[in-house]
Amino acid sequence: MSQDPTPKLTAGESARVAWNVARMVKRCAVSETVDRSDLERNVERILDRARKRAEKSK
Repeated sequence: MSQDPTPKLTAGESARVAWNVARMVKRCAVSETVDRSDLERNVERILDRARKRAEKSK
């Protein structure tokens, strides 16, 4: 069974994803070579939890 690439997010999850993306943009504005892998991992964790919740509710 394939995972939904964009699961339904709660309001809190949407806010956390937006916050992390905004922080990524700020870091990239400083320099393209800045490491942002920690923020990307945070976003992936949020999306993984949303996918698990969606699977659990089926």
